[in-house]
Amino acid sequence: MKKHNYSAGPCILPQEVFEKSAQAILNFNNSNLSLLEISHRSKDFVAVMEEARTLVLELLNLEGKGYQALFLQGGASLEFLMVPYNLMKENGKAAYLDTGTWANNAIKEAKLFGETTIVASSKEQNYNHIPSKYTIPSDANYFHCTSNNTIFGTQMKTFPKTSIPMVCDMSSDIFSRVLDFSQFDLIYAGAQKNMGAAGTTLVVIKEEILGRTGRTIPSILDYEKHIKAESMYNTPAVFAVYTCLLTLQWLKNQGGIPAIEKVNEAKANVLYSEIDRNSMFKGTAAINDRSNMNATFLLENPELQESFDLMWKKAGISGITGHRSVGGYRASMYNALPLESVQVLVDVMKEFESLYCEKSQLA
Repeated sequence: MKKHNYSAGPCILPQEVFEKSAQAILNFNNSNLSLLEISHRSKDFVAVMEEARTLVLELLNLEGKGYQALFLQGGASLEFLMVPYNLMKENGKAAYLDTGTWANNAIKEAKLFGETTIVASSKEQNYNHIPSKYTIPSDANYFHCTSNNTIFGTQMKTFPKTSIPMVCDMSSDIFSRVLDFSQFDLIYAGAQKNMGAAGTTLVVIKEEILGRTGRTIPSILDYEKHIKAESMYNTPAVFAVYTCLLTLQWLKNQGGIPAIEKVNEAKANVLYSEIDRNSMFKGTAAINDRSNMNATFLLENPELQESFDLMWKKAGISGITGHRSVGGYRASMYNALPLESVQVLVDVMKEFESLYCEKSQLA
């Protein structure tokens, strides 16, 4: 039976990415060597890295605008540290918007480097919305936000105007929707949410914001050194970078970000319409802040969880159990998830209602 993979990460990838990466493990570029055993300095892999970095800037419409794309390691969690190391001046300060677990973790790291102002937070409401009214201090060295909150199912629909550099963690919605990416001075994203295999982290950075902190930065944490080494300062995650390249190529062939945004909106509309219509379910995120990538919802009657779980598992659905912070269910609809899979989940929800609605009301 076909599996409908809603995993929050590592994520679903296009079928052709699985096939091409599997072939590369056996025989990469007809070299009779595996992708897993070639030198990262070999001509074949250097070409992979160069094309991947170029495609990133092309798809984000940042070519020729002073940006560099890097493939690093350590996930978004290491970027929580690298960002203040590279952007917060000694005796400086930074401003953060607290919209979820990962934003909160980024704040903890920044506090190790200097004054860290939380401009707004939805923590007291279990991060069920994106704060809309806040002031960003003009004397901060940078402003940090998280575009999509995987655990809580919220997504920033607009971004503030600010005179200071803006940093954004886009780990779970990178390449999913059209934005003016030039409004950001630094973007980072763990690959495993929407872009490729776990093991590498994309960083897109405007070079002019670097070298201003007065800090002595350890080499492995210094963006400037990684730029100079063209993402080869240390041995890169070869397989993960290659799967990112394949996914970026797939995305370009789909028509790029504008085309995939339409698909993502269609998927989100189908699922959220059913959540709102169906008497057995309720969404957890504020309607205006709902994420197109991660839909979170609960059963109106938690006692029916076992019955619903049996139904969606029987339908070949995988990975919709909600995070422990929210409970219930989380359907992650990343770029490669087909509309067909969303319809399967919706059909199960409809069937569940038809079977249990009356019983639930009687209870």
